[in-house]
Amino acid sequence: MTTTTHSPDAEAELQSRLLRDLEPVVAENLERHLKVTTAWNPHDYVPWSEGQNFAYLGGTDWEPGDSRLDPVARTSMVVNLLTEDNLPSYHREIATSFGRDGAWGQWVGLWTAEEGRHGIALRDYLVVTRGSDPVELEKLRMEHMTAGYDNGDKGMLQTIAYVSFQELATRVSHRNTGRATGCPVAEQLLARVAKDENLHMVFYRNLMAAAFERAPDETMEAIRDEVMTFAMPGAGMTGFARSSMMIAKAGIYDLKLHHDDVLMPVLRFWKVFERTDLGPRGEKARLELAEFMGKLDETATRFVTRREEAAARRAARTGEQA
Repeated sequence: MTTTTHSPDAEAELQSRLLRDLEPVVAENLERHLKVTTAWNPHDYVPWSEGQNFAYLGGTDWEPGDSRLDPVARTSMVVNLLTEDNLPSYHREIATSFGRDGAWGQWVGLWTAEEGRHGIALRDYLVVTRGSDPVELEKLRMEHMTAGYDNGDKGMLQTIAYVSFQELATRVSHRNTGRATGCPVAEQLLARVAKDENLHMVFYRNLMAAAFERAPDETMEAIRDEVMTFAMPGAGMTGFARSSMMIAKAGIYDLKLHHDDVLMPVLRFWKVFERTDLGPRGEKARLELAEFMGKLDETATRFVTRREEAAARRAARTGEQA
């Protein structure tokens, strides 16, 4: 992969200029966000009447039979919760990239507060309904938050590019996890969380579109870099690779969804493959991005084909046994 390389002074100058030039866009989109978003309360989405004490207070501790969730959906819900748990690290990273003054700082604070509701609601739901082992949840939370999240000192453009994709990816993951749980309450909760993630994606997507108008080559390079190295922010958690494979095999979130429902809609919005304002550097980045996307689609399609073939074989065996 080719990564963006400029002198530190040039990078700093570009970032300073874009922070200043994009602030009116941030203010405009912050106002738009406040008009379209709807306040909600995490406690409204938790069936508190199902709750009961654990052994420490005279009740009974969790056992696997307590959970009514589909096992793979439960795994996905836990991964989603642990990802949300690392919010303090994410706040640090975007506050470092965007600053805490003016419209940028107002957005950082609002985004953090809205994201905070997600972890609260998901954890309360899982604990109250005994959807997952609360002892294991706390152990994993401690491990994941202690490790924290480091974005690798991304520049501002790379940060905006990354969160444009990442927010949409979490929307797809939450939405599909909710549908797979088999629980109407969980589906309603995750649909509400997914709506937030989509609004956050729109905010960042709009900022990146404005950055294209001001620094097209550098913006294209940032998009290329983030698409080609994309990893979900929870990738460092314990057991993530195994959990991700389970989730992919179940069709909750896989490479095909990542290509078709996450990357391509955002790239189309930015008119990445139609732009006529790119210089040599931007054109080079676009060619590299196009080549990567083609290979990703091929890999993703092969995975889906193999998954469908395996499902057909299982169905045939089940039919023969019946």
